[in-house]
Amino acid sequence: MSEILLVRHGETTWSASHRHTSYTDLELTPDGERQARALGAVLVGRRFARVLASPRKRALRTAQLAGLTVDRTDEDLVEWNYGRYEGRTTADIHDDHPHWNIWTDGCPDGESPKQVGERVDRLLARITPLLERGSVALVGHAHCLRVVGARWIGLPPSAGGKLRLDTATVSVLGHEHGRRVILRWNGR
Repeated sequence: MSEILLVRHGETTWSASHRHTSYTDLELTPDGERQARALGAVLVGRRFARVLASPRKRALRTAQLAGLTVDRTDEDLVEWNYGRYEGRTTADIHDDHPHWNIWTDGCPDGESPKQVGERVDRLLARITPLLERGSVALVGHAHCLRVVGARWIGLPPSAGGKLRLDTATVSVLGHEHGRRVILRWNGR
């Protein structure tokens, strides 16, 4: 049966320093470009019914360097909108709000877990029928793709907090005995 491959973009200056990056459109670092090229070895020989990517430069450049041809960009693949927390680290946010947790609290002037879950559900509803024609690749960002993994297996968006996702990794969603499962997570 066909699979959904989740491809997280390569390193940026902000991901390297653990700064929350959603709408800020950063380029990959030289190391991020190397990481993205290395993804090509993981993806070689795979054919896709569709390749969708976030419209952010870091996702599009990762797809290009990994040898993927993006069929179209999709706004539902953008990163969780961090609102006023854009560019800040979790440690910095905890200085002001010691108990803040993105997975339960969301972000002021940004998105809530429910909002991210709703757009991920829209995305999954659109791509699931494509699996009849072949596998689908989604090139995007850590928090959003973590929610994709959680929602695929029927968990709430907050469960994405239990699915670590490093830069330039591939995760695979699929089926076992007719059930949606995570086949591989955070792989290189």
